[in-house]
Amino acid sequence: MRTRNTDKQDLVKETAISLLAKQGFEGFSMNKLAKACGISVATLYIYYADKDDLIKQIGLEMGREFFGSALKDFSPEMPFAEGLRLQWKNMLNYGTKNLLNVKCWEAIRHSPHNEYVLQNSYTQFKETLTLFRENAIKRGELTNLPFEVFWSIAYGPLYTLMRFQQEKKSLGDRPFKLTPEMTEAAFEAVIKALTPTK
Repeated sequence: MRTRNTDKQDLVKETAISLLAKQGFEGFSMNKLAKACGISVATLYIYYADKDDLIKQIGLEMGREFFGSALKDFSPEMPFAEGLRLQWKNMLNYGTKNLLNVKCWEAIRHSPHNEYVLQNSYTQFKETLTLFRENAIKRGELTNLPFEVFWSIAYGPLYTLMRFQQEKKSLGDRPFKLTPEMTEAAFEAVIKALTPTK
């Protein structure tokens, strides 16, 4: 049995991330990956059982990294605006520093492995956010909306701005560069939309 080479395994993973980011799930294959790595297809199967196993493993690692980074220095006991601002900052920092990973994550999210990857990578994130939301509602800082509506309003604007930044263009192919002022304007609009009316 052939032994694992950690340098080669890292090369395989990094190349797979790049290919998935650029070509998406449909354009990705083990043959293309092997060729891009300059190795035989048989070598890939030392590290991964098949294409699905490779995508699941990469997806789990990325999901845990992304969701973990979103909760850096975060506590579900924080006041709502402070906690949400920190999450936005963490997500934006991660997205800015890991553009290729974010694109790869999107490709995996639009693959048949989406449900598996999410269920096995964001449990702690979901539990922490659920507690954060419940605490904010109890304190009267947050309107009690269905979770999906809350999620869309609280994070949707940030994800959209990050996507525009990633593509360097907005609607109608207009050139785009995300500024702190834009991020702050979007954040303030989100807080206003989610704050209960007196």
